[in-house]
Amino acid sequence: MFPRFRWSLLSLGLALLVPTLAVAAPSKPASKASVPVSTHSYWDQARTSKTEGEVTVNGRRIAYTAIAGTLILHNHLGQSTGSMFYVAYLKRGARASRRPVTFIFNGGPGSSSVWLHMGAFGPMRVVTADHSHTPAAPYKLVKNQYSLLNASDLVFVDAMGTGFSRIIGKGKPKQFYSIDGDAQAFAQFVTSFLSKYGRWNSPKYLFGESYGTTRSAVLANVLERQDSVDLNGVILLSAILNFDTGSDGAHSNPGVNLPYFLALPTYAATAWYHKVLPQQPAKLQPFLRKVEAFASGPYAQALAAGAALSPSQEKTIAEQLHAYTGISTAYWIRARLRVSGSQFEHQLLLSKGDTTGRLDSRFVGPTFDPLAEGSEYDPQSTAISPAYTAAFNNYVRKDLKFGMGHSYRIMSMQVNRHWKFVHTPLGAGRSSWRGTPNVLPDLAAAMTADPDLKVMLNGGYFDLATPFYAAIYQMRQLPMARRLQKNIEYAFYPSGHMVYVHVPSLKQLHARVTAFIQSTDNLH
Repeated sequence: MFPRFRWSLLSLGLALLVPTLAVAAPSKPASKASVPVSTHSYWDQARTSKTEGEVTVNGRRIAYTAIAGTLILHNHLGQSTGSMFYVAYLKRGARASRRPVTFIFNGGPGSSSVWLHMGAFGPMRVVTADHSHTPAAPYKLVKNQYSLLNASDLVFVDAMGTGFSRIIGKGKPKQFYSIDGDAQAFAQFVTSFLSKYGRWNSPKYLFGESYGTTRSAVLANVLERQDSVDLNGVILLSAILNFDTGSDGAHSNPGVNLPYFLALPTYAATAWYHKVLPQQPAKLQPFLRKVEAFASGPYAQALAAGAALSPSQEKTIAEQLHAYTGISTAYWIRARLRVSGSQFEHQLLLSKGDTTGRLDSRFVGPTFDPLAEGSEYDPQSTAISPAYTAAFNNYVRKDLKFGMGHSYRIMSMQVNRHWKFVHTPLGAGRSSWRGTPNVLPDLAAAMTADPDLKVMLNGGYFDLATPFYAAIYQMRQLPMARRLQKNIEYAFYPSGHMVYVHVPSLKQLHARVTAFIQSTDNLH
């Protein structure tokens, strides 16, 4: 969907590119014309459109009211600053205090919530090919038997500058396009929604994907410690909380070896899937356990040794890397044992003239330039983006009766370009970390302030954007009491970044998230 830059790309399903090194450097102010700010009076007041529908999940019919609308955000003087778009699905006839509500969003930063909305949990789902390019329109929209409406009311929220969300009135881009500004906007949205729809006493959940997991960590802390909102659970899909673990910009961050050994199990899973290993294991799971042990042991130690590693030792490690990835020993040696995600995607199937997907490495597509160092596009992103774009643009206007005559921003590169990654965790005073974004302290603070808070981590084995082993590593590094680790639940799937693209994985994801909500909603 977007060209690959040097930096790590992260969104929901169509991850944007997020810097991993240069975030500390102040960026030049953007011209007003280049920043998405609305001057259209249409967005200056809250609007809603209500429709009704029904969906059958697990054999049970659920009647719901769909509310597509906007909530107006205000500054401390009560002046309007932003209009945030949402689509809420509320089970008809349910008592608010007996019905959970889940706030769902994708990432980017610069992505709308279309992907989780139309691919995973909304009552309607767009049908796409499992691991190949989806043919052009007309696309098929079906009632979603895996909608999460069986367990919770759903509120899909578009970040500022995406979807129909617009900066208005006294609002400025710098108020919203940053880690902290974004979290504050979402916090105000959540509390405003709870008030507008009388949901303060409902069990409450956050569900974020990709950069949405970064947002979830910060937002959970803000809601808990600033707004006194206890959450029942935080659900993370394709997580990235410490951007030092991302493999795309690793070469620009020398001396930090985390990305290389944390990505290795995903490289191995991808090679296993495409059957290019020198000795093909019969099953994935036992194979991955061996790779993980090697990655965090001999491989991590070899990387840490740097120039002190002897040529013979380097060759031994490279030979094992070849056995686990199918990439030649000579290539690993030329790369000094450090192969980025982009290089791996380009190299793995190069002899066949193909590039693997980044968001989902099961996907393959023709290689643009065989002589390039790394991949130049993502076959998974280009395979499904048109279907989601067309399906939602049609659905929101014809079925939800909202937005006719107005542009819906599925993804916004403008938001991404103007994003500020400097972050000051709530309660940290004036100090701020000006290096690579790291919100592990935020999630740890939220879990410490509310020791009953449960967290569910989900990921795909074939996700090269946010590798599953990196997500596990990050959870184990949360700076909090060891006993709180028992509040974290893990689930992984034979799919990629958007695990729900693979329907059997969507079925598993739905079942596991349903079980998580039902075990934590304090209603049973």
